[in-house]
Amino acid sequence: MVKQYAEYIIRFKWLTVLLSILWVMAMGAGAQYLTFTNDYRVFFGEDNPQLLAFENIQDTYSRSDNVMLLLAPKDGKVFTRPTLEAVAWLTERAWETPHSTRVESVTNYQHTSAVEDDLLVEDLALEPGVLSDEDLSRIREIALSEPVLINRLISPEAHVTGVNINIELPGVDPIVENPEVVSFVRDLRAEFVDNFPDIEVRLTGIVMMNQAFPEASQYDMSTLFPLMLLIFVVVLYFWVRGLSGTIATFMIIIFSIVGAMGMAGWFGIALTPPSFSAIMIIPTMAIADSVHVLMNYVLLMRTGESKHEAMVDSIRINMQPVFLTSITTAIGFMSMNFSDAPPFRDLGNIVAMGVMVAFVLSVTFLPAIMMILPGRQKVEDTNSSIAMRRFAEFVIAKRSKLLVVMGLGCLVLISFVPNNELNDDFVKYFSEKIEFRRDADYASKNLSGLYLVNYSLESGEDGGVSEPAFQQHVEEFAIWYREQPEVIHVNVITDTFKRLNRSMHGDDEAYYQLPEQRELAAQYLLLYEMSLPYGLDLNNQINIDKSATRMVVMLRNMTTNTVLNLEQRAKDWLGDNAPKSMQTDGASPTLMFSHIGQRNIRSMLFGTTVALVLISIILIFALKSFKIGLLSLIPNLIPAALAFGAWGIAVGQVGLALSVVTGMTLGIVVDDTVHFLSKYLRARREKNLNAEDAVRYAFNTVGLALVVTSIVLIAGFLVLTFSAFQLNSNMAIMTAVTIVFAILADFLLLPPILMALDKKEYSHA
Repeated sequence: MVKQYAEYIIRFKWLTVLLSILWVMAMGAGAQYLTFTNDYRVFFGEDNPQLLAFENIQDTYSRSDNVMLLLAPKDGKVFTRPTLEAVAWLTERAWETPHSTRVESVTNYQHTSAVEDDLLVEDLALEPGVLSDEDLSRIREIALSEPVLINRLISPEAHVTGVNINIELPGVDPIVENPEVVSFVRDLRAEFVDNFPDIEVRLTGIVMMNQAFPEASQYDMSTLFPLMLLIFVVVLYFWVRGLSGTIATFMIIIFSIVGAMGMAGWFGIALTPPSFSAIMIIPTMAIADSVHVLMNYVLLMRTGESKHEAMVDSIRINMQPVFLTSITTAIGFMSMNFSDAPPFRDLGNIVAMGVMVAFVLSVTFLPAIMMILPGRQKVEDTNSSIAMRRFAEFVIAKRSKLLVVMGLGCLVLISFVPNNELNDDFVKYFSEKIEFRRDADYASKNLSGLYLVNYSLESGEDGGVSEPAFQQHVEEFAIWYREQPEVIHVNVITDTFKRLNRSMHGDDEAYYQLPEQRELAAQYLLLYEMSLPYGLDLNNQINIDKSATRMVVMLRNMTTNTVLNLEQRAKDWLGDNAPKSMQTDGASPTLMFSHIGQRNIRSMLFGTTVALVLISIILIFALKSFKIGLLSLIPNLIPAALAFGAWGIAVGQVGLALSVVTGMTLGIVVDDTVHFLSKYLRARREKNLNAEDAVRYAFNTVGLALVVTSIVLIAGFLVLTFSAFQLNSNMAIMTAVTIVFAILADFLLLPPILMALDKKEYSHA
């Protein structure tokens, strides 16, 4: 049946090539519908509880997406006339930022003071250019003692300050809106540097983080993708020993990418940095099928067969294992649909589609185009073939020792798996090649970071934020947070009430405390709000009916475990010390990313188990042997376990990216096992060879192809380790290590196991 199929493909080779190209073009047409989303929220499903909690706070108060411009004077002094003039200039110009709703800095901070019985609310540094030395000293003292400013807009050493721009994107066209803001801010920075060359400017904030996602992908595409293709061409030409095979395989790589990305467009999948990396993963998958078909084709031609006969036999020999490896690889990647992070689901689906496109092309387009392209092989033995035969003899001769050594080695390495802890640091999702990462690190060390937690604290009644008892509980919660070593800054409304109370008592420091009567607090609040200029109101801290207030806790850059531990301590404190109405969970991107890794690892363990069961059932039926099917689980499962053991020794931290590696690599490592076992069983059943000779036959017929495909896979993923997106980089490192262990297991562990346990006699087919 397969032979007849191969004969048909070769007979109608021109028609096959034409239909293949038309099929790829039809799929590729969907690329016009591809979109790229640059919102960090895409990492969370619509039902993610942390996302829902954060969106609720964003809807209740003014949205907190922002751009922060960090200003670092080269003389290390913020409170000088030139620097404050620069800050004031930038503050004024920042209001022109598209979709901006609020601009805050030390110069426009609304300072309150008493003028007899009146409350005066004005910019802290009005007209900085004409300030006296006494004014500068007074402004510095106020800023460094004001809780709202310190560690948020001014560093304790007064060497760095920030201009914070709150952004509320309309959400009509996110692909355009976020880059529009970033483009304006970068132009503004350039203009600022031209006008004030003695001040260094860095950009951070959520909007800049969103922009870093597509920029990381653009960096990878412009640098890593061409390098990867070059490596593939070199490896292919070296091993296949022919320009025709190299060209044909290269075309299949491109067609597979076009087909997969086109289908992603047809299915409405929005690209993200993780899913965009499919463009660099698909080639490593697509190349494997072609290598097996081509290498058998070359080997058969070297034995004296014609091009036609060699291709027919190669298709006949490889159809089943290539189909099996494609299906199992696709299942492995599709297990990523159990991920709690939608970008990884999309990555799995896109790669799975690319794998199946590559399979179809490798048994249609590839044999047809090879019959059209010129090419012939000398009938000679190669050094690599001789080396593989010698290696096979070594494995057969040392099988008992290998079984013991490999078994013990595996147990030792796997014992280090518990060294890994589920932990992450989402700012480090980007490598230091990306400007945002460098600026975010600088901000965290010198002023404030991206890590924060929002609380919406409910009083339980309209106007309840003015209730002294409620204010006291909020104040105590803020004090508790400020005592925690992980905390940089706490922005809380009680600081404003204390400041107003002091100002309304002649700026007497003795009155820097919460008002004792609700009516008095409400009057202060009303008077203060009426005095605030447009854009600097309290909507970011108090809800419309004044029944709740937002408290924002700014944290140092830290790992997710530290964040989750702090969150639990805060929850315990509220449970023990606050009224029921105030007992709420925190919400922020920080908490969202902190929880997603733990949620993802649990869901992916289930997904990987489902994939393993499906793959095992397929192999048992396809290999027509329950025992061999079960034995195949050993080289299929061990590589990932060994890789995590090695990771436990070298790193010990498993984050969001690595939580999907087991499912992703499961389908990949199965490939080598399937090809080796299919050749082994062919020798046992069709050639009636004993286990030792069958192992020898498997090494001789498929060993080189397994080496080539492994080298290609490892090389491809090693290139991806240089990705500007750290999630992709870590995932690629772990995958490459897993593939190394997979080829070792298939060459040094599987054959000794087969020779030790497969004693069954097969009748000649």
